[in-house]
Amino acid sequence: MVENAQYLDASASAPGSTTPLETAWIRVREKLKSEVGEVEYRTWLRQIVLGPLEEDELTLYLPTRFLRDWVRSQYEERLQTLWRTEREDIKGVELQVKRGLPEVSMSDAEEGEDAPGERHELAPQATAPESRSDLAVPLDPRFTFDTFIVGKPNEFAYACARRVAEKPSSPGFNPLFLYGGVGLGKTHLMHAIGTELTRTGKVSVAYMSAEKFMYRFIAAIRSQSTMEFKEQLRSVDVLMIDDLQFLIGKDNTQEEFFHTFNALVDAGRQIIVSADKSPSDLSGLEDRLRTRLGCGMVADIHATTFELRISILEAKAKASGTHVPSKVLEYLAHKITTNVRELEGALNRLIAHADLVGRPVTLDTTQDVLKDMLKAHDRRVTIEEIQRKVSEHWNIRLTDMSSARRARAVARPRQVAMYLAKQLTSRSLPEIGRKFGNRDHTTVMHAVNRVTELMDQDASFAEDVELLRRMLEG
Repeated sequence: MVENAQYLDASASAPGSTTPLETAWIRVREKLKSEVGEVEYRTWLRQIVLGPLEEDELTLYLPTRFLRDWVRSQYEERLQTLWRTEREDIKGVELQVKRGLPEVSMSDAEEGEDAPGERHELAPQATAPESRSDLAVPLDPRFTFDTFIVGKPNEFAYACARRVAEKPSSPGFNPLFLYGGVGLGKTHLMHAIGTELTRTGKVSVAYMSAEKFMYRFIAAIRSQSTMEFKEQLRSVDVLMIDDLQFLIGKDNTQEEFFHTFNALVDAGRQIIVSADKSPSDLSGLEDRLRTRLGCGMVADIHATTFELRISILEAKAKASGTHVPSKVLEYLAHKITTNVRELEGALNRLIAHADLVGRPVTLDTTQDVLKDMLKAHDRRVTIEEIQRKVSEHWNIRLTDMSSARRARAVARPRQVAMYLAKQLTSRSLPEIGRKFGNRDHTTVMHAVNRVTELMDQDASFAEDVELLRRMLEG
């Protein structure tokens, strides 16, 4: 028995006007869309055409061999599972190429979504090549060298970026490879380089993410304009590719990038690349590509220090024109430690809240406004963590927490740490005493009472203790 079907766009058909097979196809497509996301769905899966069901095998068609191979390698297993869930009589799904099928424009998948029920179809044909400006993403004017806060974790990467901006293709600096965790400033430095180079108007710069590079490359293949794509990219003076790790597992795009890389470097053009890991640690990239990426200057952006986070927050607060107390900046710098983008976002929310409601920024409003963000950073407080935070706050050695020193500069922070251990943990007094150099439980009791008295007498001291408690407790 053969059950026939035709091309069906799930967004444009209603179940009431379709066959049972087509109705099941709509459900499969919607599930795929929700799983992979709108962009990926429109890029790869929207092109699939429902074919016939013969016996227990369903055929799905794609317009090109390239698309067929990609969908087969990435999605075939999931398609099989979804169809078996929808129809018990379907035991297998076969992907085949069928020439002359309607082809969806790649630009739809990259730049936007259709209006409800709207369909964009075009017959396979060569399209006009994109201009150079279409290949690049506009540079963000906010990301300049002047707005980049320099500290020990990023000073080397900053110096390398400055060098390349001043003199592209310098020996030993091509390519420039920047790597580090999310939100540490890689993209900021790349935009800063691009902005600096384009000020004179004499240098052509193309900046794009690795994902955009892949989409443009595939669009060129499908529009039969790969030569134009290659020529446009290889004609720029500086090519910047962000988040190169996206190309892991994308063998065809890696191949094209490798050849583009070689052509530009051989022509004396500058290449700047960023990723979340060093070239040697990017397993999944071809060995020859990793080798070429590591042959220039490799600069690591380390995790931020407390001092750098404070500097970033102070600069951001000053630029906003809103007064943010130093205690609030310290609190944020202690609480949000891994992502500068998230840190700046938290400060922006505080400033916006203060502006909209007309209230000053305080520790209380900070905790209230940012409770959802701070909750993500919550963790169980330990005595060791309390000791470390208190030592950092009063600039004493961590070993002083357990030492026999009685100098007030050491004894007072130690008492505060004991007080916080009693307030924030479920440990007994004897257990707390043992963590502080095997001190007696009566010593801990004395510390708790003394700190309580001092907080009543000295507002500044009470503020310090409260700040530490909030940073630890979240």
